[in-house]
Amino acid sequence: MRRRVVVTGIGCVTPLGTDTDTLWRRLRNSESGIGRTTLFDASNFPTKISAEVRDWDVSKVGEDREKWKYQGRHTHFAVGAAKQAVMCSGLLDKAIDPTRFGVYLGSGEGQQDFDRFTYMMMSALDGETLDYSKFTRTGLEILNPLSELEQEPNMPAGHLASMFGAQGPNLNCLTACAASSQAVGEATEIIRRGEADVMLSGGTHSMIHPFGVTGFNLLTALSTSNDQPTKASRPFDLNRDGFVLGEGAGMVVLEDLDHAKGRGAPIFGEIVGYGSTADAYRITDTHPEGRGAASCLRMALADAELNLDDVDYINAHGTSTEVNDKVESLAIKRVFGEQAYKIPVSSTKSMMGHLIAAAGATELIVCLLAIRDNVLPPTINYDTPDPECDLDYIPNTAREARCDVAASNSFGFGGQNITLIASRCAG
Repeated sequence: MRRRVVVTGIGCVTPLGTDTDTLWRRLRNSESGIGRTTLFDASNFPTKISAEVRDWDVSKVGEDREKWKYQGRHTHFAVGAAKQAVMCSGLLDKAIDPTRFGVYLGSGEGQQDFDRFTYMMMSALDGETLDYSKFTRTGLEILNPLSELEQEPNMPAGHLASMFGAQGPNLNCLTACAASSQAVGEATEIIRRGEADVMLSGGTHSMIHPFGVTGFNLLTALSTSNDQPTKASRPFDLNRDGFVLGEGAGMVVLEDLDHAKGRGAPIFGEIVGYGSTADAYRITDTHPEGRGAASCLRMALADAELNLDDVDYINAHGTSTEVNDKVESLAIKRVFGEQAYKIPVSSTKSMMGHLIAAAGATELIVCLLAIRDNVLPPTINYDTPDPECDLDYIPNTAREARCDVAASNSFGFGGQNITLIASRCAG
């Protein structure tokens, strides 16, 4: 008999709120965290807007800023969200076996030091030729080795293990927009198999820098609705034109149910279903029939042993790109049939942008809060229905509704598909 896995702690640092209470209040109020980009000069970019984490640093969670000066934004966000989640869980209030406590993150790469890189390039240019020897010499003179090391995606997981004495499994996956959902799913499996009692899991990422924005602009994936930033992310709307890049972290403490009950921990919900598939199609295109997404949903439902009418809410991947929203809607209809029209669906990316590797875990937290309060967050900026997206997207205003089971979809570049299903914990 496999062990049951519950969530006993939640924490976040997002553009819409740097704690879960603020995030949830603003989601319920249909507010937007999207504005003009300030982290760099984006005035000459096709996309000049983003969802930034503003007015926050690690001192907000009691950390010394000087101690973390060489770490990137992804590590800062991870520290903030993880400290919240661990404190929320009461995990450190009682002695636990550190060898049975692990970390599994979906973390992206750290933020590049664009200014120094540009200086290295300019100093090494000889006409139109790059002098690689001079480029290297300049780098050795001006780059900080710790800062370079800290750009690696695995560094946040290492820091969190050290902070909390987690001596168990320590892993990181980077499957683009599906990364943190996959991390939570795999961390759940580790506990189910009995290889750990507690896992700190989630994701962290920041791609709001010249390289990140350039890449997504080249893919024509970003909205260019620069004149109305708060209206730019409009999932499932006929006039959507791309996603808005966000940043941040979302973390959960996962725990064996008996272990959690033994220490009197708070329980936000149970992870009952996990599905993971690949489109096996094109790297940047979703399969047009929603093949992988539909299989992923079916796998999660089977894992949870749920019927189609058991699902009360779906937090969609819902990026606000033409193809993703259409195909995700199609996949939901392929799986649920006529029942699909009875299930409320929303995309909270309409309010906080796309947190890339951190998106899935943050949206799982939203699902857990929806279950706790029986409130479903809306899809804002939904003004003009798309005939190919014809489900109930909870337009513009949050809705009070009984929610015992919520599914969260995450679909990443490369064709990675993840569905997590959370439920109210019984027993």
